Amino acid sequence: MIDMREATFRYEDMHMSFTLTVPRGSLTAIIGPSGAGKSTLLALLAGFEQPLSGTITIAGRDMAGVLPADRPITMLFQDHNDFAHLDLFSNVALGVAPSLKLDHEQRARVDGALASVGLAELKSRKPGEVSGGERQRVAIARALVRNRPVLLLDEPFAALGPALRRDMLDLIVTLQKAHGLTVLMVSHQPEDALYAADRVAFVAGGKVLAVGETSVLLKNPQIPEIRDYLE
Repeated sequence: MIDMREATFRYEDMHMSFTLTVPRGSLTAIIGPSGAGKSTLLALLAGFEQPLSGTITIAGRDMAGVLPADRPITMLFQDHNDFAHLDLFSNVALGVAPSLKLDHEQRARVDGALASVGLAELKSRKPGEVSGGERQRVAIARALVRNRPVLLLDEPFAALGPALRRDMLDLIVTLQKAHGLTVLMVSHQPEDALYAADRVAFVAGGKVLAVGETSVLLKNPQIPEIRDYLE
């Protein structure tokens, strides 16, 4: 589904080169120390940054020159970017029609996305009238309504407490399976990877040093960089 081959990038004095293959329909956690390049890897996939060399292929299509809006990707950030003056329905509807002029089919898609994240009864409320976890669910619903097969998560739950973060991970796993999504999730919490991810990619020094089944890679690490990170 996703294939990065020596996709290079330079930030200040750090040279990065990412090689990573992500199977269709998997949930892969991207972990590693701060400053390792995890968010840059996602930004390259999303098209917010362009590689200096190498290739990025998604669903068999070379992403060279493809604008972020035209990629089969939705990305969630820690800041859920809700608009305080709009109700939850309209905040989700922005994902399908920025003008908010929706036809019947589009309104049904928005209602379905809200229902799938448990917000059907709250759709007329404003973001300031719901909890932080519910605002994050709005962002997830907006991602769903865009109907893109790849979902990138750049620590969107980092500000949440452990119990609420676990609830959000449960929701992501449920939606991933229901919609056949391919998910990449940056996290600083190895326990989140163990709980939710099929696979883990360990990033350090601007490179993917290891990729494998989550339990194997994290419970019995074979390379010193992972052991040092987990200690």
